[in-house]
Amino acid sequence: MMNDLHPRHRSLARIAPAEALIGLGLLLLAGLVLWQTLSIPVSPMYDQVGPTVFPYIMTAGLTVFAVLLLAPAARGGWQQPDEKEVAVDWKAVVFVTAGLIANVALIGPLGFSAVSTIMFALVAYGFGSRRPLRDAAIGLVLALAAYVGFAKALGVNIGAGVIENLLGD
Repeated sequence: MMNDLHPRHRSLARIAPAEALIGLGLLLLAGLVLWQTLSIPVSPMYDQVGPTVFPYIMTAGLTVFAVLLLAPAARGGWQQPDEKEVAVDWKAVVFVTAGLIANVALIGPLGFSAVSTIMFALVAYGFGSRRPLRDAAIGLVLALAAYVGFAKALGVNIGAGVIENLLGD
């Protein structure tokens, strides 16, 4: 009976639900970012570039990536059949999740650079790295570069803390 369907209708029967869910989740995240961006108060003193420019860029990027994920999911998915049989590495999931939770829970008391370093090392470990000191050093360099870029170059406070105070901020 499935072979009797018109070719256009056969593609609907091949939707990859798990992969479509990822695309829909990303689209939902884009909607959430847009909703929150619309609630940012913008002072009339900003001519064209204000505090909402980057969130709007992020919304557009997330939407594009969501569509790029949803299109192949509607045609049967982007994963190869042998990839779908790979078991989830729950240890990796735990370490990546721990990094994200640490970021949210500790950014207030420790500050951006310290928490970003911790998050980077945990995520790297979750992805298979077994060199935590090297990962922490890389994370610290990247975090400090981001902090200096935002705090000094753009004048945006992204969370000064322990490390920033040691540097005289």
